[in-house]
Amino acid sequence: MIGRLVIVGTGLIGGSFALALKAAGQVGRVAALERSPQALARALERGIADEACASPEQALRGADLVLLAAPVGQTGALLASLLPHLEPHTVVTDAGSTKCDVVAAARAALGERIGQFVPGHPIAGSEANGPDAAWAGLYGGKKAVLTPLPENDPAAVERVAGAWRACGALVHTLSAADHDRVFAAVSHLPHLLAYALVDDIAARPHAGMLFQYAASGFRDFTRIAGSSPEMWRDISLANRDALLAELDAYLAQLHSLRAMLAAADGRALETVFASAQRARQAWLDAIEAGSPPLPPHRDTE
Repeated sequence: MIGRLVIVGTGLIGGSFALALKAAGQVGRVAALERSPQALARALERGIADEACASPEQALRGADLVLLAAPVGQTGALLASLLPHLEPHTVVTDAGSTKCDVVAAARAALGERIGQFVPGHPIAGSEANGPDAAWAGLYGGKKAVLTPLPENDPAAVERVAGAWRACGALVHTLSAADHDRVFAAVSHLPHLLAYALVDDIAARPHAGMLFQYAASGFRDFTRIAGSSPEMWRDISLANRDALLAELDAYLAQLHSLRAMLAAADGRALETVFASAQRARQAWLDAIEAGSPPLPPHRDTE
């Protein structure tokens, strides 16, 4: 049971965290810190927060758990503003999509208090944002990855893990470096590609005609390009090295496909398409079965 929860950022991620804990009966009172007065008012209207706080001092008084649900580029400044008011028993976590940069910012901001910060990342979301997008069921059956620090007390890690489990999430643990490599491939690169495709189409002289005929395939592929540009700018820059490596690998794949297409090599194209189809189906089957997917066989002929 969390007596007092502080949400820094009351949008989809922070708002859903608060609503899920309320629905589970695992939080007493939720206080909110939010840079947008409109978002803060809406969070109060929707019952995401019970209290709007004008300052970190007010918010952190008696706080058991603090969730930073803001763009990762703000982590250092936010933690620095919280530090003077951080009580010894308070645990702080985050929901950022990158972890190495967040850990570095936390160490710089918190110094010897770094043990009170447990880095985290819920693997859930949508292209919608703001308090109206928040809902209690967002994390049900989804993964929440923690990247604990050597300085973390096990009880602090368990407080964060227990909160995510109360939200319905499945808690996993990775190192910060492994986390960033994994999500560069399966999250950050897809967002980059979706943004790039929509921007490319929109910049063409006949963009209106192209969008007129775009249908469900284009909509599904580019759905995540509706996400917060500010947030994904920060994520892309924060995980730049890993993302560049993934982008280079993808460009090599595109060059290979282009060569197949230029040579009218239908057999080679079909081999790649079939391999991708099997890999995707194996992934979906593993999700359905509730077990981790095995590396699929890939044809190399």
